[in-house]
Amino acid sequence: MSASQLTGRRLTRFVGYFDSIEGSQLKGWACNLALPREPVRLHVLVDEQEVGVAVCDLPRADVQATLGIMTARLGFVFDIPKAFIDGKEHRIGLRFPDRSIVPSLAQQDGSLHEEDMAVVLTPRYVYESFFDGIKNGALCGWVQRVDPVSGARDGNCEIAIFIDDVPFVQVHAKRFRGDVMKAAGGDPYCGFQVSLPQVLSSYGARTIRVVIVDADIDVQGSPVTTAFVGHELEGRLRTLGDTVEHLYKEIASLRGKIADLLPSQKYGLDSYDSWAKRYFPNLRARIAERRRETGGLSPETQPLVSVICPTYKPDITDFMAAVDSVAAQTWTNWELIVVDDGGKSLEVAARLAEYSRRDPRISLIRLRKNAGISEATNAGIKAARGEWILFFDHDDLLVDVAIEAMLQGARDTDALVIYSDEDKIDPSGYLQEPHFKPDFDYRYLLGCNYICHLTMVRSDVVRLAGDLRAQYDGAQDHDFLLRLTEIVPRERFLHIPEVLYHWRKTANSTATTLANKEYATDAGVRCVSDHLKRVGYNATVSAINGVTLYNVQWSLPRSPHVSIIIPFKDQVKTTKECVSRLLSKTGYESFDIVLVDNWSTEEETQAFCRDISRDPRVRVLSVKEQFNYSRLNNLATVDNEAEFFVFMNNDLFVQDENWLEIAVAEALSADDIGAVGGKFLYPSGRVQHAGVVVHPDTIATHVHHGLSADEYGYMGRALVSHEVTAVTAAAMLVRAEAFREVGGFDEVNLKVAYNDVDLCLKLREAGWRIIQCNNFRAVHYESFSRGSDETPAKKERLYAESQYMRDRWAESRLYRHDPAYSRYFSIDQNYYDLADPD
Repeated sequence: MSASQLTGRRLTRFVGYFDSIEGSQLKGWACNLALPREPVRLHVLVDEQEVGVAVCDLPRADVQATLGIMTARLGFVFDIPKAFIDGKEHRIGLRFPDRSIVPSLAQQDGSLHEEDMAVVLTPRYVYESFFDGIKNGALCGWVQRVDPVSGARDGNCEIAIFIDDVPFVQVHAKRFRGDVMKAAGGDPYCGFQVSLPQVLSSYGARTIRVVIVDADIDVQGSPVTTAFVGHELEGRLRTLGDTVEHLYKEIASLRGKIADLLPSQKYGLDSYDSWAKRYFPNLRARIAERRRETGGLSPETQPLVSVICPTYKPDITDFMAAVDSVAAQTWTNWELIVVDDGGKSLEVAARLAEYSRRDPRISLIRLRKNAGISEATNAGIKAARGEWILFFDHDDLLVDVAIEAMLQGARDTDALVIYSDEDKIDPSGYLQEPHFKPDFDYRYLLGCNYICHLTMVRSDVVRLAGDLRAQYDGAQDHDFLLRLTEIVPRERFLHIPEVLYHWRKTANSTATTLANKEYATDAGVRCVSDHLKRVGYNATVSAINGVTLYNVQWSLPRSPHVSIIIPFKDQVKTTKECVSRLLSKTGYESFDIVLVDNWSTEEETQAFCRDISRDPRVRVLSVKEQFNYSRLNNLATVDNEAEFFVFMNNDLFVQDENWLEIAVAEALSADDIGAVGGKFLYPSGRVQHAGVVVHPDTIATHVHHGLSADEYGYMGRALVSHEVTAVTAAAMLVRAEAFREVGGFDEVNLKVAYNDVDLCLKLREAGWRIIQCNNFRAVHYESFSRGSDETPAKKERLYAESQYMRDRWAESRLYRHDPAYSRYFSIDQNYYDLADPD
């Protein structure tokens, strides 16, 4: 082919073709026949505007052979700017240096074109995302990469965050976002939560921009301009600290405690791997110290632990690492029973034969055919000789002191079931997603298998409970634990509050995505439902958002009378709204309302009291005394024959007509439930209360404060009902028998603040359980009716009541170590962030 043929009808020193468009890349070649070794620079036009230059310096041997020239470096590849890859039509063209049109074959219709062409450029991936904003001192949001062809939605996208146009951090969006998975599908590990350093918490507005790195586009909702110090709680704490510094300089200890309330977090959940590097050496040192203190015993006099490990076609590297983690245990009196569930892997058999030759504590059972995880586990249990049975997955890892730590915890107890905390480990060995669990919580166990790993059970109890059941495969361990609760008293479940197990995240593991085992959700619903039927409860069980979290809606066995007690003073509009909602939006019929009028003075209030008293469900108790919240509520219970009391603020507005039925049914689900609290939202829809954590440094902290109403919270605890140490009396249902047993509210020492926390602590110490019922929801205008605590007199009173709580509960283990909240979590407003591991 001659040069004249290559250039069509035009004779010129420039020859070339625009060959193709592949994705967003233009490909072709060009040559200056007069200067063939000098790369031609083509002008690239989009919509008649030049957007760049394509340099023709890539090898094209096919063109060289055709032209018969001395160089093959004639080709070009040009990436169209991302701004034009938007699914809209654009005109694309190339120009030689003399501005003549580069002829095109890209339209692939068999003819040569010498004009720009209309093209719709579709990106290889599109991105869906949202920047949620700042929550509890962290930047939050999510990103998913969507394949337009397959529809696959992936997480773990890389994002870059800029503050005032200055690069701040670059991370992968890989936090679990079950709400995104429920709404959009795809990978739930698509969220980001980046903690802000304290140095940024200075006054003044800042602009935050979140960019998806691969696409070079902003996350939806970005950028935003905000002031970091808008956090209400932080501002209140700083003001309180300054005031205490001024008024109580002589009380050095109080200053220190107030200072502790101010944010000083060093680790967030996203930096757990760094935290763990300090934690595990400390853990090993603690175990060694206890070993020295007890003097230790020879293996012959110590219990044998049987480690049961069912396996089916494992990744051999992960499997060998799992076996090695057992062999490395500091506790030496163990046996490892590996059950090959019909995988017929010669490599697994060969490796285990080699292990067994070196260590007779390791043995292999081979099943002829694949029977499933339950039957494989049962085969291992039948062969076990140990006093304890420990359950272990074939690709996970035990911390080297795991068995010893479990047995140290059991040494001075009569525990029958022992479980520990756990975390996850990715293929690169990066530790993440720690699960710091509460002490035994039957209500939480109904809502999810929070116990999971690591679990060790006395062998006689395992055999008494019976085999694992294949009909619940996917939730067979959850079913087994629920069956254990049917034969083991709650006080004989022992929680070891240490991370002793690494759950490996692999492509097919539920540790990576719940979507890999959707059948587990259905199995979980069935196993919880069947357990409740066996123990005589009538309840409806459903999966929350399609994941392995379960909502248990109790049926109401009877309708005991409930007295709703509401102290108030004037503020008729608020009180009237509260009461009218109760009367019109309460489907439960057996209730009355006691309005405790604390010396109201306005005529409108008197008129309201006269009018509302005409309703047979309402009575007004007039108390002309100085405000004492505890006493007002106590007086309303005198000669009150209701079986349950609801202590309620007059600024709490119910919305769901089933609210009282839900709370009463929760209280009636067990004879030892003394109080039930609700999930209360600000008018904005953010969480104000979802349970209280107690600690000497803060007395009481509301966890999950500031979350959206339907967010999961830590390990689902903002959606799943569970036991807590305390709930707020903004609306608290209390069993009258329990209330009177502990002496009611403390009207001498706690007239205004902390009386609800004190009541809950008294109930807990008396053996009553307290439930945070997340199905019971209402809107709460926090402290609207009582007003601010910022006056000098109120500050002094708050200080006195704070000090009383610290003194009253100083020796209580319940107060010093809240069983519903790990000691490894911070106890200031940065709840569920990591405290110093030392």
